[in-house]
Amino acid sequence: METFNHYINGTWEKPCSGKYFKTENPYTCEVWANVAQGNEKDVDKAVTAAKIAFENDWSELTATDRGKKLVSLASLIEKESKRLAEIEVKDNGKLIAEMEAQTKYLAEWYRYYGGLADKIEGSVLPSDKPGIFNYTKYEPLGVVGMITAWNSPLLLLAWKLAPALAAGNTAVIKPSEFTSASTLEFMKLIEEVGFPKGVVNCVTGFGVEVGQPLVEHKDVAKIAFTGSDVSGQKIYENAAKKIIPVSLELGGKSPNIVFEDADFDAAVMGVISGIFAATGQTCIAGSRLLVQKNIHDKFVEKLIKVAGDAKIGDPMSFNTHVGPVTTKPQFDKIMNYIEIAKTEGAECVLGGKPYTGSGSKGSRFIEPTIFKNVSNEMRIAQEEVFGPVLSIIAFEDEKEAIDIGNDIIFGLAAGVWTNNIGRALRVSDKLKAGTVWVNTYRAVSFMSPFGGYKRSGRGRESGQESIKEFLQVKSVWISQNTSVANPFIIR
Repeated sequence: METFNHYINGTWEKPCSGKYFKTENPYTCEVWANVAQGNEKDVDKAVTAAKIAFENDWSELTATDRGKKLVSLASLIEKESKRLAEIEVKDNGKLIAEMEAQTKYLAEWYRYYGGLADKIEGSVLPSDKPGIFNYTKYEPLGVVGMITAWNSPLLLLAWKLAPALAAGNTAVIKPSEFTSASTLEFMKLIEEVGFPKGVVNCVTGFGVEVGQPLVEHKDVAKIAFTGSDVSGQKIYENAAKKIIPVSLELGGKSPNIVFEDADFDAAVMGVISGIFAATGQTCIAGSRLLVQKNIHDKFVEKLIKVAGDAKIGDPMSFNTHVGPVTTKPQFDKIMNYIEIAKTEGAECVLGGKPYTGSGSKGSRFIEPTIFKNVSNEMRIAQEEVFGPVLSIIAFEDEKEAIDIGNDIIFGLAAGVWTNNIGRALRVSDKLKAGTVWVNTYRAVSFMSPFGGYKRSGRGRESGQESIKEFLQVKSVWISQNTSVANPFIIR
């Protein structure tokens, strides 16, 4: 049994309450670690440390030196990526095949923003005021509170932490109570690289005891959050009371649209990737499959065959395709939505029940599930399930596909499968989503902005746009005039 404490001001600290909570391995359902249960006092200690670091050691480093720290961190992440991946699998049950690639790739976010740190440039502005020199500069916000979700803790953290540090901010991290271990292990790399004390802090615990005090703390200058739209709304409301900026990466109910002229086999595999990879526990899941009517039956037949052959089992095996559901509450939620879909009249053509066959262990496996004869008004088509459950909706033409695709409160992502370049451009332009993939799905990069429309969030992560989320602009006016202007008239 391992024990994890908070990481505050460069040291490992026991929780002020003296309490710990248990974390389980989703595959075995066995408890494998105790994690510090933080409270408001722990949060205050971490924020205070981050504020002092922001005003002193971190701000005294040049932007180039800050960037070098991030580049060094990137190299260390690559060196330790296998170990981090194994901890992440043990903590959240995702496939080792994906996590080894993901933990190694997340180094690129720290390397990219490390290189960008000393390339944040203001401007000298032309002035219509004689004798005035006016320029702008970008400045960091201060202490950033970061709250991450349980499905990809380290990747979601990289999307926030790398640009925030490159911009000159400091951080207090609150990972999900379900998957805190990998983030705390990551703090050991922060320590090894030699970031000044207090620049990066991590307080673990529950939403009410840690998350809410972090959002409401008077010295927190920004919140960066990934999670459900309901939680995001509450955070937004609380942050508004302090009038501080918030970036939110929330839920999705993404349409994956297959037209009659698509590469048939590629589209089938793309749909599989969109919903059954990561056991469907991803905000960008292509959980609504829109198929043109004249290929509908043939496409669904092939899809059922491929999905039905997916190997379910041990996430530490490189042969596994579908792993366990990460948490018991999420397992119950998915099963509840499956029953809702059946009640609504959707036809279950694959799965629809827990998996107890060969390779299963514990009690958190759900068969890849496909419903057809779904209408877009059904709850199964409108609400985020966050599991391996696909809803199939038939459409007649391009206009109907776009209308159905946009008829949702979310707008995080969408997929388009077609060999017609004109259609690809038209549909991409008209879909109300922050990311549109054409003839591919579930691709992300440190160089490309990611975020949602509508209730899927605000702000962008990754790419050059992201660093601006952690900066504020100052305009400086310098008068070169020797005469005194009339003080009662605006200059």
